[in-house]
Amino acid sequence: MADLKQITKKNGWNFKWNEELANNSREVYKLTIINNPTIIQGLLSFTIKTDHVYMNLLESAPFNLGRNKIYEGVSGNLVAYACKVSFQNGFEGFVSFDAKTNLIEHYKKSLGANHFGGQLMIIPTHVSQNLVDKYFKN
Repeated sequence: MADLKQITKKNGWNFKWNEELANNSREVYKLTIINNPTIIQGLLSFTIKTDHVYMNLLESAPFNLGRNKIYEGVSGNLVAYACKVSFQNGFEGFVSFDAKTNLIEHYKKSLGANHFGGQLMIIPTHVSQNLVDKYFKN
């Protein structure tokens, strides 16, 4: 896959996306823009569980991080996609993920996620619907 050449640690990506793609229990999605579909803006890996979607990894492209990022909302867009998939699978929008400790408060504020304990975060139905409505306008 040509995309793998783009998403390496050498190019500033933090996670080993080749391992995510090799894991058959996970689905990996890339976010691109209409006018430039060859440049990956962000990546999402999730697993469809029996009653919700679990986000394994989420990463914005290195050029979409920090104060000088090119695009705002890359992570939100990808999380909204996981929420949409949760609704499509009959899980009422429930999504979970493990957050780095220093990002728990950020995810509470930016996504509306609930801290469930430890590093586990939950996105409940109403929050999930809000994210889908925000990022997937008809």
